[in-house]
Amino acid sequence: MHYTQSLLAAIYFIIGTSLYANTIPICSSCKVTSIKKGIEIAKDFDTLLIKKGVYKEFNILIDKPLTLLGENFPVIDGEDQGEIIRIVSDNVTVDGLFIINVGTSYTSDYAAIRVVRSEHFLIQNVVLEKLFFGIYLEKSNNGKVYHNKIIGDAKDEYNSGNGIQLWYSKNVEVDRNIVQGTRDGIYLEFSDHITINNNISTKNLRYGLHFMFSNDDVYTNNTFENNGAGVAVMFSKRILMKNNTFKKNWGTTSFGILLKEINDAEIIGNTFEENTIGINVEGSNRIKYNNNNFIRNGWAVKILGACYENTFSNNNFLHNSFDLSYNSKLNDNVFDSNYWSDYAGYDLDKNGIGDIPYRPVKLFSYIVNKTPETIVLLRSLFMDIIDFSEKVSPVFTPDNLLDANPLMKQVK
Repeated sequence: MHYTQSLLAAIYFIIGTSLYANTIPICSSCKVTSIKKGIEIAKDFDTLLIKKGVYKEFNILIDKPLTLLGENFPVIDGEDQGEIIRIVSDNVTVDGLFIINVGTSYTSDYAAIRVVRSEHFLIQNVVLEKLFFGIYLEKSNNGKVYHNKIIGDAKDEYNSGNGIQLWYSKNVEVDRNIVQGTRDGIYLEFSDHITINNNISTKNLRYGLHFMFSNDDVYTNNTFENNGAGVAVMFSKRILMKNNTFKKNWGTTSFGILLKEINDAEIIGNTFEENTIGINVEGSNRIKYNNNNFIRNGWAVKILGACYENTFSNNNFLHNSFDLSYNSKLNDNVFDSNYWSDYAGYDLDKNGIGDIPYRPVKLFSYIVNKTPETIVLLRSLFMDIIDFSEKVSPVFTPDNLLDANPLMKQVK
């Protein structure tokens, strides 16, 4: 009851104060000519209507509930001086601004927009260019980062920042953003219950999306293309990864997804196309891989040590150089009812399931793992001979690593 009364009181307070809120125009010919001055004179829940123009300001501190609304994308030029906007109040909206020239520092993570210990924030329709960090959320909860465009020009990891960063934040929606040319497109650290949907993260130096020590997060319908690597999920639990596209993440150590020390996750309905490695897995357990498409990757799935009780079912493995790489002689994972384009078996009873099991690990992939230089023998007669010998009498690969019910048609 006490909680309900407090909530109602807060709602009445917001509604009551918003009834008396003012709109303060800001422009070169207005009564108020600077954003800082507008914030200084504004009352709680006022709107600063920033007219089209160029505002050379930085270290703008928003310390009260306000809306900063840009008209025709006014430019805030930080002139490489440092951080541009810092939000330290609850109930702040930043909408429709064009922010450029964030300062670069080796000791401070300067951001175009930083939100610190704040609740119920909304950052939307913002364009950020020539940045260090883009949008940085620090110990801030229950907010939304929506429909922004973040274009960096990062050349080296050591002197570049991330496009959207969440640190010790909870219950945040990151939706419909375009991020490119940064170190990591989207980065989460110690951030739980985050939803990352409908974003396009491309041409970033390191990862399109990077998780560290973050649990109960969801990311769906995103595109991660042509990054140093697609997505890295590390030391986290209960992550749902659904209906995303991982494409053309090429490089000697590149992949669509890297999973390291991940437990109780689901990877469902994703497309991995033309990556060096579709999914690279290490020390990850109880993960369900269902209804994914692996298309023309170098390796579709590469499983390293300590991966147990994982299930692969109803996936399509289509024209990959290697469908599966395995570095252990023990197998505790289940492969069942997948479609394999390399399967050469038959279906005499016409039930849609191959009559003989399929062994997805080729001996040649085992050899390439041990001696990478042998990749030059790919698609040679030598490779075909040794793969056939291992299939007839498994020595180097687990005897029980097989799909007992390989599908004859692709999963739709």
